Amino acid sequence: MTAADDAPTDLVHLRASGVSVVVDLAGALPRILHWGSDLGALDATGLAAVRRAWVPVPHGYPVDGGVEIAVLPQESAGYLGTPGLVGSRGGQDFSTLFVTGSHGVETTPEGTQRLTVDAGDDAARLTLRLVLELTAEGLLRQQATLTNRADEVYGLDGLLLTFPVPRVATELLDFSGRWARERSPQRTQFTHGTRLRENRRGRTGYDTAYVLVAGTAGFANRTGEVWGLHTAWSGNHRMLAERSHYNPGLLGGGELLGSGEVRLGGGESYTSPWVYGSWGTGLDELAGRFHSWMRARPQHPATPRPVTLNTWEAVYFQHDLDRLTALADAAAAVGAERFVLDDGWFGDRRDDTRALGDWHVSADVWPDGLHPLVEHVTGLGMQFGLWVEPEMVNPDSDLARAHPDWILQVPSRLPRAARHQQVLDLAVPGAYAYILERMDALLTEYPIGYLKWDHNRDLVDAGHGGLPGVHGQTLAIYRLLDELRALHPGVEIESCSSGGARVDLEILQRTDRVWASDCIDAFERQQIQRWTNLLIPLELIGAHIGSGHAHSTGRRHELSFRAGTALFGHLGIEWDLQEADEAERADLAAWIALYKEVRPLLHTGTSVHADVVDPVLAVHGVVGADRQDALYALAMTGRSTDTALPRLTLPGLDPDASYLVRPQAPGDAVDHAPQWWTPEGVRLPGRVLSAVGLEAPLQLPERIALVRATRV
Repeated sequence: MTAADDAPTDLVHLRASGVSVVVDLAGALPRILHWGSDLGALDATGLAAVRRAWVPVPHGYPVDGGVEIAVLPQESAGYLGTPGLVGSRGGQDFSTLFVTGSHGVETTPEGTQRLTVDAGDDAARLTLRLVLELTAEGLLRQQATLTNRADEVYGLDGLLLTFPVPRVATELLDFSGRWARERSPQRTQFTHGTRLRENRRGRTGYDTAYVLVAGTAGFANRTGEVWGLHTAWSGNHRMLAERSHYNPGLLGGGELLGSGEVRLGGGESYTSPWVYGSWGTGLDELAGRFHSWMRARPQHPATPRPVTLNTWEAVYFQHDLDRLTALADAAAAVGAERFVLDDGWFGDRRDDTRALGDWHVSADVWPDGLHPLVEHVTGLGMQFGLWVEPEMVNPDSDLARAHPDWILQVPSRLPRAARHQQVLDLAVPGAYAYILERMDALLTEYPIGYLKWDHNRDLVDAGHGGLPGVHGQTLAIYRLLDELRALHPGVEIESCSSGGARVDLEILQRTDRVWASDCIDAFERQQIQRWTNLLIPLELIGAHIGSGHAHSTGRRHELSFRAGTALFGHLGIEWDLQEADEAERADLAAWIALYKEVRPLLHTGTSVHADVVDPVLAVHGVVGADRQDALYALAMTGRSTDTALPRLTLPGLDPDASYLVRPQAPGDAVDHAPQWWTPEGVRLPGRVLSAVGLEAPLQLPERIALVRATRV
């Protein structure tokens, strides 16, 4: 539903998918009076009454009459928390008083309601355009463009956009992490003060806040009111939660700028990243809005997500045509549909110390080029994919020796190396043109359907032309990906960054998959994939079946646990299948066959997570959009203190429908089965299954079982 035609001209009410956003334009800048549950169809009188009913008592405020807390907070309006805009002209014009001049509301063909507000500060000679959108899926997002209207340079140090949350939101959830342990959840109380999460890695980061969630006490997957924020930016950024005695609560996000990084000349503009907000009852509804919006994008992958074999943990740098063709034969035999050649195919690349940047097929290892392998792979009916890391360069490379000036650095020194790498400065036109030409040449010469695009180090001491360079580098990689996709629209690209260190909604405007983590230990992946799924739908999350021995942790797991974990994502294989015996290959083929059967369900349905009181049992699944079919995983991650587990509840089903529930092969083997655990299963109403549940099977730690629920 669009904004009410009879609303007061200084009040805008946006409604979509159970969400209301009420924006007050009567102050200097727009204020969001309400973001949350749908308020219904309010007429002009009702909207005016809402505003009047919510005027706070102006007592104890820093300024008379109360503080205006706008989407871009201003100190001139009495806000003494984190300012929305930080910058000056050599110390002048440090404080702004933007005043709204005009606004307009429109609805796009996709059903997004867009409020555009133009404001200006004549004294500071700055203008501001704010765009606030409510998508058809109920996602709220904001973006700002700041323009310098003076001849003198304006130095921008920061721009922050905020979303209000009420005082009933007393808890915060955000994420930490490191290599091979991305997106580790952490909870804190939402108290007075600022919880600030800053990322200075030059990429999204292992330890990004990811989605910063505020919620009512004890909020969980299916319960509690929650408000979540995501900053869609692949460079340095910051997110915060802030509360004071006069500020009920704000979530904010924006780019984190280095000193002097953005200097606006006369008439020049800066546009902020999009900052997204999602409201819901429970984390599943919050996540579902993100997933639905992503799936509605025109560029969202529409073809079935192919089973992908990646060669890294199978051969590492030991490239050999005979070995790789035999691996391709084994992959095709178990049902793989894509074969990806990883690092080691180019230049003098025999280990990770050299040749990054020399993007020519190695004549030593591949005397006939990649053609023999590519022809063999495609002859087996599989798509061919290739690993690249275009943003990086080894000092020991022909490229670095020829162009040392193409490295991100401060004028007096090189940054300290990481993984024997430096970062190629793509804001340098020559460096950008070289990488574009090399990637285009590879994609033109070979029928490559997929690029695993890696980015294996943080941007430390990253300078360009004597100034901080992360902002320009981030825009350059976006531009590079956009150009390559325009030249080769059929090629899919994975965002890989030492695993899952570049996962955000802006890089996903240009890529088709994220590599969630370099750790494919199924025990670790249970948590990594669960929290990656808070933002990203399953079909975009790379999830591979590794060998029985996890390379990153040393753990050993049964194939059923590895495969049952990888099933809930974009499934692949990271395993030298020539070392697998005949029984293992047969079991793997059965799991791949199941994936092919259920991927239409997994990649279009609604992700659900049960709230289980025993922490050693995780229950998650996918319910079809029409709620006719559902698949659930029961993962044991430890040993319970009780003999019997809590009853197994299956969330997301139609409460008024009846379902046949039974174990799903090949994930039907359990250590101790309840009476209903047979191929015939049991029939129960969705209301019973969701609210009360049924007896759970008992399993040893680090085992998984599958349950199918089909409407009858």
